[in-house]
Amino acid sequence: MKKTAVFPGSFDPFTKGHECIIDKALNLFDEVVIGIGQNTSKNYLFSLENRKQHIESIFEHEDRVKVLVFTGLTVDFCKSIKSDFIVRGLRDSKDFGYERSIAQMNYEISGIESVFFMTVPEYTAINSTIVREIHKSGGNIDLFVTNAEKLVK
Repeated sequence: MKKTAVFPGSFDPFTKGHECIIDKALNLFDEVVIGIGQNTSKNYLFSLENRKQHIESIFEHEDRVKVLVFTGLTVDFCKSIKSDFIVRGLRDSKDFGYERSIAQMNYEISGIESVFFMTVPEYTAINSTIVREIHKSGGNIDLFVTNAEKLVK
């Protein structure tokens, strides 16, 4: 039976840290679905279409990665595509504390397990909020985002 995991997030933008987590997850799962969650109350810097196309460009040669958009609860999305696992990335203990609580709640309401992967040390400082600020201030985000030119077109 195929093991599919969902890596959910807003990915505004999808960073090299996110990419690292996908690479690690592919060692454990047959397929990883990158689920771009839509939150109508959130203001995004990059459009949904740009974020989706950007992520697809990064994994265009990896047929075990799919990029889908969803609304609602992550666990409902997981059920809709028959995934029993949620993948999350951790940079530090602060991330772990936050993610652990969400994982426990997700498991309680759905039975879906969360699997955590540590990012590599060189990507620990990268987070989407800082990358957005660099971009908004006219800075170059190529160090933090693969194929950044496809995102900021």
